Amino acid sequence: MQASADEPLHQATLDTTRIDDVRIAAVRALLSPALLLEDLPVTPAVEALVEGSRQAIGDVLHGRSDRLIAVVGPCSIHDHDAAIAYARRLKPLADELAGELLVVMRVYFEKPRTTVGWKGYINDPRLDGSFRINEGLRRARELLLEVCAMGLPAGTEFLDLLSPQYISDLIAWGAIGARTTESQSHRQLASGLSCPVGFKNGTDGSVQVAADAVLAARAAHSFIGMTKMGAAAIFETRGNPDGHVILRGGKAPNFDAAAVDAACAVLRKAGLREQVMVDCSHANSSKQHRRQIEVAADVARRIEGGERRITGVMVESHLHEGRQDLLPGRPLAAGVSITDACLGWHDTEPLLRGLAQAVRTRRAR
Repeated sequence: MQASADEPLHQATLDTTRIDDVRIAAVRALLSPALLLEDLPVTPAVEALVEGSRQAIGDVLHGRSDRLIAVVGPCSIHDHDAAIAYARRLKPLADELAGELLVVMRVYFEKPRTTVGWKGYINDPRLDGSFRINEGLRRARELLLEVCAMGLPAGTEFLDLLSPQYISDLIAWGAIGARTTESQSHRQLASGLSCPVGFKNGTDGSVQVAADAVLAARAAHSFIGMTKMGAAAIFETRGNPDGHVILRGGKAPNFDAAAVDAACAVLRKAGLREQVMVDCSHANSSKQHRRQIEVAADVARRIEGGERRITGVMVESHLHEGRQDLLPGRPLAAGVSITDACLGWHDTEPLLRGLAQAVRTRRAR
């Protein structure tokens, strides 16, 4: 509409800077997913691995396989070389135990924070607050391609709603964290993801919110997102039939037999499969990383006794035990987590062997 002759010119060319983007400090260009995928394409071998691993995980979730899914690896990725060194240790053990365990390497690039802190490899790959996100996306995809090329399927948490367009074709299994399980946007995202997705119970321990998320993700949705060409679009999803619940504890641990019974009762009432994955870390270990060993041993004893409702476990593990702080000017020790404390490899190997033996014992019953 044009201003009338007697209308002040400033009303026709209104300056909205006083009310729009007033808290935005800068806007930087974002690499389109299509350009990154063209630059770092999936290979036929990796494509076959991802497709086959997703199918194998689905077979466990739908009762067609009695293997146990084991999602194991660092709490978060911050060092490419350390992650590859870990993968090289995990791969031969995964092959050895493949008859009993379906091992998925935990390759987490995004970290939800209670308040503030380092948000992960994609957000700040140089660990210095420079937030080279384009570089982080590239590094993340490079690492996934290398891990998958070894023959190891990769799992990750989907936190950001746009980053899946850059890496989700390389992910065999995904998680929605406790802080975002109630998020409608994340449930919609999961409904369109091509991989199986686990929803963690709420931070307060509520399994109902995770069951609701599984139901929501099974349904078709329409929502706004970004295409691989980097354009805004409306996405219409078909729904994800491979959603499942992850017990990670809340105000108290929830991995024991009574907690599994209670969780399965919630799932039964919702008309869902009575099955759970147990996160050995977080509140189930009371945030004491070595207690993951006790949690896994308890789960193994029940599997030996015939328990079939536990379809998988999650374990936070790195080359070396514990964690370290990310401090300016202080060099980091290689192979040690900078987020949650992890088990070291020397404890991880017997833990996985114990779970595999439990599956063998169950089969012999």
